[in-house]
Amino acid sequence: MTNSSSEFDLIAEFFAPLATSPGAFGLKDDVALVAARAGHDLVVTTDTIVAGVDFFANDPPASIARKALRVNLSDLAAKGAEPFGYLLSLMLPKEIGRPFLKDFAAGLESDQTEFAVSLLGGDMSSTPGPPAISITAFGHIPVGRIVRRNGAREGDLVFVTGTIGDSGGGLALLENQAVSTSVETRTRLIARYRVPEPRVTFAPALRAASAAIDVSDGLLADLGHIADASGVRMELQAERIPLSPFLRDLWGDGVDAIARAATAGDDYEIAFTARSPTADARTAVTRIGKVTKGSGIVLLDAEGGEITVPRKGFVHF
Repeated sequence: MTNSSSEFDLIAEFFAPLATSPGAFGLKDDVALVAARAGHDLVVTTDTIVAGVDFFANDPPASIARKALRVNLSDLAAKGAEPFGYLLSLMLPKEIGRPFLKDFAAGLESDQTEFAVSLLGGDMSSTPGPPAISITAFGHIPVGRIVRRNGAREGDLVFVTGTIGDSGGGLALLENQAVSTSVETRTRLIARYRVPEPRVTFAPALRAASAAIDVSDGLLADLGHIADASGVRMELQAERIPLSPFLRDLWGDGVDAIARAATAGDDYEIAFTARSPTADARTAVTRIGKVTKGSGIVLLDAEGGEITVPRKGFVHF
């Protein structure tokens, strides 16, 4: 850090106020106590975001914090789980100072209020590399109701929440790979990249699905994981994939734009399979395809021809 404060001083100042759960012990112990909820399973997930890969080092600290938390809440929602707490590990260059931590903690505080979660503990360390934030999130789900990847069956329909590709459009704008003359389009798409909207309220309705996954690496890539785990084939209809008016303003609505949106990633919508529509009044859901016999995933045009895509989504390695 840019001053002589110890790790413990910084934790006490910025993060202990976020540890509102009694089991967090005010962040003054080495562990947290997580109470099991009667009749529920405990669901655990972890994700790390790294500067230069998942966010820009000059992004607002509050938005970095919110993205780090929200990508984990998205994983829980895609399993049908209700979030309640999280662990936070920060790996920060020594030159990062108090203003960053103050804004970062404020972003977490805002999301804790919105999603009814609490900081339970974590770790803080310096690094000679880029900033990295790792979060482990915890949720509850009624016993035996978790929605896994391996439940899709021939005859199921394929659905997705919200719209696809907005985050990819925002990233393209930030990287100057796209230009928009609309201030609103630029603002909306960049916001989707920096601060995703996890479908937490949709989780209870999702428990009726046969399989589900959150869209992080790309719609085609992530639905491909369901197809592989379930031993089925998925056929997606390109014209059904929902694009926002802002993304259409940026990329258009042709086949190339749809294919780009379906492989861009970082959407944090939920893609799922079910025999019939699974709905929630607060969440838009679109049927985009069907599950058939076979293997793999294909994107089809209006005539039923396969649309070739160079890659199905983001690849880390």
